[in-house]
Amino acid sequence: MKEKTITEKKQINCAIYTRVSTNDGMEQEFTSLDSQRESAESYIASQKSEGLVVLKDGYNDAGFSGATTERPALQQLISDIKSGKVGCVVVYKVDRLSRSLLYFSKLLEFFDQSNVAFVSVTQHFNTNTSMGRLTLNILLSFAQFEREIISERTRDKMSAARKKGQWMGGRPALGYNLDKENHKIVINEAEAKIIRKMFALYIKERSLLSVAKILNREGYRTKYYLRKGKPSGNIPFKATNMHLMLRNMLYMGKINYQGKQVFQGQHEAIISEEIFNKVRDILNGNRREIKVIPKKNIGLLSQILRCKHCNSSMVYAYTNKPNYKYLYYVCLNAQKRGYENCPTKTIHALKIEKQVIVCLREIVPDKNLKADLWEATPLAQQRAIVLALVKTIQFDAKSSTIWVTLNKTTKEYEFKIDLETKFDYVPPKEIAIQKEPALRQRLLLAYQIQELLASGKAQDPKQVAKWLNINNVRIYQIIGTLFLSPRIQEEIILSNNPALSTIPEYKINKLAQETDWKQQELSWQEICKNPKN
Repeated sequence: MKEKTITEKKQINCAIYTRVSTNDGMEQEFTSLDSQRESAESYIASQKSEGLVVLKDGYNDAGFSGATTERPALQQLISDIKSGKVGCVVVYKVDRLSRSLLYFSKLLEFFDQSNVAFVSVTQHFNTNTSMGRLTLNILLSFAQFEREIISERTRDKMSAARKKGQWMGGRPALGYNLDKENHKIVINEAEAKIIRKMFALYIKERSLLSVAKILNREGYRTKYYLRKGKPSGNIPFKATNMHLMLRNMLYMGKINYQGKQVFQGQHEAIISEEIFNKVRDILNGNRREIKVIPKKNIGLLSQILRCKHCNSSMVYAYTNKPNYKYLYYVCLNAQKRGYENCPTKTIHALKIEKQVIVCLREIVPDKNLKADLWEATPLAQQRAIVLALVKTIQFDAKSSTIWVTLNKTTKEYEFKIDLETKFDYVPPKEIAIQKEPALRQRLLLAYQIQELLASGKAQDPKQVAKWLNINNVRIYQIIGTLFLSPRIQEEIILSNNPALSTIPEYKINKLAQETDWKQQELSWQEICKNPKN
């Protein structure tokens, strides 16, 4: 009697992926996601003899476009494939996984490298055959083509509607309500009163901050609305949002299309064109009213220091005094809504920075914070050290208290600090050096760069160039100053020769290339006699 040989099929774990583009209908008992999963489960059950088994974990993305792979459930599926939990991916239809041919090709390649099969229930093919792959790419090409056509039609429709002056949706501006039945905006008289007052006040005051103070003092507030079901808006005015409102052409009955074309709107105007244009001209003449602090003007605590009273960021700023530059941090709320709205207003930058470092030394065992190392560290590196350690620092002016929260933790460390003690002003090294001749500044900088490289704090000159925001050619020119003879360097650093302030850089670059120090010194004497020739 012959023995029967039974070959058991290897079990293949099947992950069912489902997706819909919107959240519409997700509150229903049986959704589109359920329908997709049910079809996939039926297919897997029919292939039970092939070893296919449904994984209990669901991979469902609701409200996500198929044009991107940044979807939580898809990312979880990819993670599970990498860990070996999945042997087959099943979808109801190809475009549920992706509508982009590029992304889908990458996903297919990833599946193939992971030995994972791909099945589309309604389109009956599998990726294990070359014909299946060809069919899949053709179907996906049409899915992407369809999506692009829909996008083009939507853009064309919106453009045509704008040209007709139609309202294209979104949250109505202060002064208008949405007439849902006729899909248009209509004037809200109570709010329109605020808009008219705002325009009239600006013509009189010519100051955004002054107008904001008056409106806030009289109890006026921004538009109230619901955002994701939660109350929002209804807050005091500030200079920045008023600036946008005063430039909004909607208020004179017009529609601005992509900032390029203006069309007559189908809604009623709140402000006459004459008043709107008058306000616009004043705004154009007062461009300096909105102060933009240059990005290079960054303090040690920029982006992490906050005013606890206002829950607002404090930004680094300065004022030029007769003999020095006064550095401080200012509360954004005070800057935008007026200083009377904030007890903090401004903080002396050097004082708060020193106090913070003292506090950090108590809670963080970091050798970089030690006094001797810290004082010798350039500002860019000091800032990098602080940002690596600290998440936020909240300051309360009434109690002179700071709360420090470190990165990767929610624990707050509370410290009483002293900002009242006066000290003799010592200008920062950067400011003191700026008063020296340019050639002396260059040589001192070259020595600082040499120290950074010798101590290992900088890997190479290119890294220093990046810190200083200069190009690689420039950094090597600066370092080249160190090739001048010791006598020349001594004269540059110690002498009061007026020629130091007038010698062109190209002459120094050329002089540094001379390898014979005696010849260098002869040339140096000629340069000092006739620096401009």
